[in-house]
Amino acid sequence: MNNQLTALQIRVQGIVQGVGFRPFVWHIAHLYQVKGEVWNDSGGVTIQAWATDANMQEFLQHLENDLPPLAQVDQISTQPLKKQLKLDDFTITASHQGQVQTNVSPDAATCPECLKDTLNPKNRRYHYPFTNCTHCGPRLSIIKKIPYDRGNTSMGDFPLCDNCRKEYENPADRRFHAQPNACEKCGPHIWLADNKGQQVAIKNNAIASTAELLQQGKIIAIKGLGGIHLACDATNEQAVQTLRQRKKRYAKAFALMASNVEMIRHYAKVNSDEEQQLQDKSAPIVILQAINSPTHKLPKDIAPGQNGLGFMLPYTPLHHLLMTQLTSPIVLTSGNSSDEPQCIDNKDALTRLQSIADYFLLHNRDIVNRLDDSVLRLADQQVRIIRRARGYAPAPIKLPRGFENTPEILAMGAELKNTFCLLKDGQAILSQHMGDLENATTLRDYHHNLTLYHQLFEHNPQIIVVDKHPDYFSTQAGQQLAAEKSLELISVQHHHAHIAACMAEYQLPIDHPMLLGIALDGLGYGEDQTIWGGEFLLCDYQGFRRQAWFQPVPMLGGAKAMYEPWRNTLAHLWQLDKNELNWEQLNQEYGDLEIVQFLNQKPLSTLKTMADKGLNSPLASSAGRFFDAVAATLGLCTEQAIFEGQAAIELESQAETVIQSITLEQSKDYIASIEKTEAGYVFNWQPIWLSILRDMQQGIPIADIAAYFHLGLAQSLLNMTLRLAKQLEFKQVVLTGGVFQNRLLLENTSLLLREKGFQVLSPRHLPANDGGLSLGQIVIGAGQKLSIRKSN
Repeated sequence: MNNQLTALQIRVQGIVQGVGFRPFVWHIAHLYQVKGEVWNDSGGVTIQAWATDANMQEFLQHLENDLPPLAQVDQISTQPLKKQLKLDDFTITASHQGQVQTNVSPDAATCPECLKDTLNPKNRRYHYPFTNCTHCGPRLSIIKKIPYDRGNTSMGDFPLCDNCRKEYENPADRRFHAQPNACEKCGPHIWLADNKGQQVAIKNNAIASTAELLQQGKIIAIKGLGGIHLACDATNEQAVQTLRQRKKRYAKAFALMASNVEMIRHYAKVNSDEEQQLQDKSAPIVILQAINSPTHKLPKDIAPGQNGLGFMLPYTPLHHLLMTQLTSPIVLTSGNSSDEPQCIDNKDALTRLQSIADYFLLHNRDIVNRLDDSVLRLADQQVRIIRRARGYAPAPIKLPRGFENTPEILAMGAELKNTFCLLKDGQAILSQHMGDLENATTLRDYHHNLTLYHQLFEHNPQIIVVDKHPDYFSTQAGQQLAAEKSLELISVQHHHAHIAACMAEYQLPIDHPMLLGIALDGLGYGEDQTIWGGEFLLCDYQGFRRQAWFQPVPMLGGAKAMYEPWRNTLAHLWQLDKNELNWEQLNQEYGDLEIVQFLNQKPLSTLKTMADKGLNSPLASSAGRFFDAVAATLGLCTEQAIFEGQAAIELESQAETVIQSITLEQSKDYIASIEKTEAGYVFNWQPIWLSILRDMQQGIPIADIAAYFHLGLAQSLLNMTLRLAKQLEFKQVVLTGGVFQNRLLLENTSLLLREKGFQVLSPRHLPANDGGLSLGQIVIGAGQKLSIRKSN
């Protein structure tokens, strides 16, 4: 029986074009004596194969289990072939039905084989900074349109030399049909220029000179894969401070690049999961716990007020070549001034970064599409994406059961940390992180990427989904697009989208029963036209019911409250007046506290009028502003937070230093009370505030108070969940929203919920912040549409 000849037609769908999948099939076909052919088509890859039963089974098993590094198989289907064997070999044939690129793979870090080529003096690509193959190198960053071939990328300006063409045309070579394939003779090149644009070194001398300049304390702009970075010696305190001043980035942590994991271990703890992520083909920034080494120290200005360090490893040959000449890490932060998008163009960089960088290490391969570095963090024993960009986008996300027959949909995303999302053929395609649409350049980038993605994925939406907030640029863009093309428009509530995104990530089917979602973030537009941000929603993909929420507090001065945390403290303390502790009494009891003295210097009468009359002081149930208020009370970013969330990050960092020695019993006074209203349940923060003021007056260290607050809030969230579980049927709880990127809050809340028998779902492969929101918008829009169809 094992010698009986079997004939199969095999269809493979997923990321299988432009990633070396056909030569992979060719190799294993020859390995198992399979005859036939393989080609690309409009749906993926098709194989017609003839072999003995035994060999065919080996071939199929290898096909499923040993993929090329950048390939992603979503489905393999087989059907018998009746036609007779006509081939005596296995061949790669021309594409059928046109060479349609079904999916575009993400950019990938240099593979081990290409790194060996780059570092081998006997290899013709020795020290060539653009070495790549089908297993690695640029993809999304260089593509202009489909099909994905050299002429439709920024490599179209570099015709292949004879040697590179031979590799390109040889199925046995790992550079077979590698569109960015190049060498020193035919490909892009690098040079070093001063900040007036004058060339001072070329080729390998440019890298050696860059290393020397970094060691001298200079700031260098380095053009990489998806953008231009600013670099300096991370161990040079003066260089780091100079970079901060010139870049006007006064508080956000800087990312770091190290030569290898061993170098990182001098400065931070690295466990096996984190090491695996650092070395992954996506090569993200991984936030690690800093260590206080007596021999290897970094300036405090690397990550002010934080205990974490964001490290990445070299992910292009250029970075590898540079780091081999350095003995310490470098800062590698986005090439921009504060709040601007990263530069990607040489001329633009020389203009915008002239006052920041002393020198520019540039190259002549154009970056077509801007890609920020992705960021991960380990929390609750899972690796979690905080920013999804280079290395991940635009890999498709398979949607759960029930979403197979949805129409094509476009979800426009949020205002901050924006991504958009396409739905096609039961898959969601999430764009790379673009940033805050309030910035004009980012908004232009957003529209550029929308056009690009529609073309790359041949996407023609029938439905547009937007956030309910009428002032979001993404909402307005969606409304305009729907009107221009007469498309259906669906508005989705912000926190419902947060929860639905997590449900989709966990593959909960479209008919999954309602579960409880706890969404904590800065703000989102509520169903009652107020600002929400601390929400307990009972929901499925079709809808939700608001069950409980954080106590609404005025945002004094509106958006100013995001950047002046004391405003939130004042608003929260005024809430105590409703519980028989007015401002005069508070001054009598706690007037010696620095925060009270600080607040008394503010125009309290004017601010009180604003709060009472709702003048530029909207009520908000915001969890983010609650964290800001507590942080400011403890003296963290009291006057000003330079970026949203800074106060909360520093509050978490304080708590991290002591939380291992703090018990739940010690934090029992930091548990909120629960009040029942006609509409639902509301937290009352009075017990927490009175405990904070008391402990501060008694001289308890702020790190201890920060730890009590985190543990007490986790217990408060548990208590509300238990209260709701007595009346509602659910066993699953989703924890999401940007506030749950706080590791301590996520881990302690999850632990308490699990101890009570709840299954906890929290984002891993997508950001819990607004970067994952567009996926939630997509599945809600699809869910509502399919529900209407079913009811009809």
